[in-house]
Amino acid sequence: MQENLEQMDKDYVLHTYARNYTHFIKGENAKLYDEKGEDYIDFASGIAVCSVGHGNKRLANAICDQANKLIHTSNLYLIEHQAKLAKKLVELSGYDMRVFFANSGAEANEGALKIARKYGEVNGEIKRYQIITLESSFHGRTISTLKATAQSKMHNFFGPFPDGFVYAKDLQDVKNKVSNITCAVLLELVQGEGGITPFPKEEIQELANFLKEKDILLMIDEVQTGIYRSGELFASQVYGITPDVITTAKGLAGGVPIGAVLTRLKDIFAPSDHGSTFGGNFLSTRAGLEVLSILEEEKQSGALQSKIAYFSQKLQELKKEFGEIFTEEIGLGLMRGLRVKDLESLNKFLELSHKNRVLVLKSGKNTARFLPPLTITQEEMDEGFQRLKKALLEM
Repeated sequence: MQENLEQMDKDYVLHTYARNYTHFIKGENAKLYDEKGEDYIDFASGIAVCSVGHGNKRLANAICDQANKLIHTSNLYLIEHQAKLAKKLVELSGYDMRVFFANSGAEANEGALKIARKYGEVNGEIKRYQIITLESSFHGRTISTLKATAQSKMHNFFGPFPDGFVYAKDLQDVKNKVSNITCAVLLELVQGEGGITPFPKEEIQELANFLKEKDILLMIDEVQTGIYRSGELFASQVYGITPDVITTAKGLAGGVPIGAVLTRLKDIFAPSDHGSTFGGNFLSTRAGLEVLSILEEEKQSGALQSKIAYFSQKLQELKKEFGEIFTEEIGLGLMRGLRVKDLESLNKFLELSHKNRVLVLKSGKNTARFLPPLTITQEEMDEGFQRLKKALLEM
């Protein structure tokens, strides 16, 4: 059966992924089980998507209940859970904003880019359309968000791209790139694909003040850092800033596709300026409400902070014990990384981790990325790190 499925995938699915053909059939919190019954400790959570773990009964029951009632009616009509989820996001963030719902992080970032472009056209004496992003960033795979992604290797074959994107080397260089046609700066507070390095809080706050003085929008891509992965609902709260626009997606509905744009520019869009057929439908927003309810409890009980501290401690122990392989433990919340001395060692570590049934991701050129479910237990962490130690001893 497995061989048939693998061949079917190779024959009929476009080859856009360097796919590992492990076949998972069920999951329980931070554990996944393949068709042979072997269990894997999931330190990746579907690339930060399965925020409340696998097989979460509360989420599953909410999805089933909603599916039995209504899945979709379109945004031409009132959607109860969409209104409630928007209210919940605003209240938990503490930001005075309104919300637009989409289906993914890339779509959320597309919405942010359109907000920036409209703001730049209707505010000021000249049309401002330039958007600054940072090198090593990642903002999506649509044509516009791919161009916003400041990694030249990802631009091959897909041009010509929309004009108006400028890349800064670092936060200080942003100021050098600002011109009279700059309308916005879009950045991640921790670059998910760029090495899991949190930017210094003081530099982010300084940049936020600079942009405010220049009437340039600060847009924070929280597709990966959002929904309590930083320890707060948004990493922006950790940094003590109030962005003009926040985008989020991955962990918001625990695996049901969703994206969201939050903005303090409450009336920037008029009807027909933007839209989405599926965005914010009954199913996705009901799932989002349940996920936020679960994670709010984790946060308020102190369990989330305890897990963050324990996971970081275990990574630091690995780094100390295997100092010939790892050079640094980094990250924010449960978005963490271990710097590896070279690419060859990183690839070997990822290979042996999988062999020992632990799922770990790659970030940048030399970082092992860890994104466990936010509901992970100490027992699951301990088991995962025991297996990682075994993998490292094989190296």
